[in-house]
Amino acid sequence: MKHLAYILLDFIDKVGQWLGMLALRLLLGWEFLDSGLEKFRGENWFGEVADKFPWPFSLVSPDVNWQMATGFEIVGGIALMIGLGTRFFATALFILTVVAIAVAHWPAEWHSLAELAQGYVISDDGHGNFKLPLIFLAMLIPLILSGPGRLSLDAWVARSYFGRARG
Repeated sequence: MKHLAYILLDFIDKVGQWLGMLALRLLLGWEFLDSGLEKFRGENWFGEVADKFPWPFSLVSPDVNWQMATGFEIVGGIALMIGLGTRFFATALFILTVVAIAVAHWPAEWHSLAELAQGYVISDDGHGNFKLPLIFLAMLIPLILSGPGRLSLDAWVARSYFGRARG
């Protein structure tokens, strides 16, 4: 019976190498694509928060920041879903999300950790709303550090052109 448990765990590990990162990429990619398309169809509101942009993003206009955010969310979202340039786009979207937290999701003012914790929510009731972007950051870390997984264009390119499997 112990042998069967090892076989089952080995099978789950092998399935995970193909499907684990795919699921992560599809969910994150869809969320970033959806956010980018919402920006693409919407009005640029970055001018209202331009003073909150950290360096070096504070050096460019709100219009350029809007276009960069929109472009990286759309192209990066698609790239994550298909697993192409995964580490690059995951890193770019990580940086974009950190900036988004600083600009739009972090509480305007807090004086204690208890007050800051009130911002760990999905909808903003005046204390910030950094829960979802923080979850996205945590989800991007495995893609940055471990790559896209075996069911990706990155892995296919590595196998086809470089003769090696990539995780």
